[in-house]
Amino acid sequence: MTRNKLQVRMKQLFGQYIKTLRAAKGFPLTQLAAKLGIDSANLSKIENSKREFDEKKLESLAEVFELNIENLKTEYFGEYFAKKIYSSNCSTDAFIVAEEKIKYLRQQDIKQGKLNL
Repeated sequence: MTRNKLQVRMKQLFGQYIKTLRAAKGFPLTQLAAKLGIDSANLSKIENSKREFDEKKLESLAEVFELNIENLKTEYFGEYFAKKIYSSNCSTDAFIVAEEKIKYLRQQDIKQGKLNL
């Protein structure tokens, strides 16, 4: 996926994105809900940003719409973190700190992996 398409997609909330995908495929709400194994009322709430999408359903969503799961995870977790930072009235510097913590955790995993060999 090109960066430009990713930027356009990220302007929508995750639930709105699901609704856009569903409409593009011509799926009725009930049909997509059944494919994802969720109640259609819950899917409606997700699409209207009244309920959060269950991350355990990301694989199913990717399969239904033939999406790259890594891109979908990036979209999902990016929104999740953004909402947390926004609702906490926290500085966006938290993203920089989080990125540094991820690098640290990965380094720790590598070090521990070498010790276990």
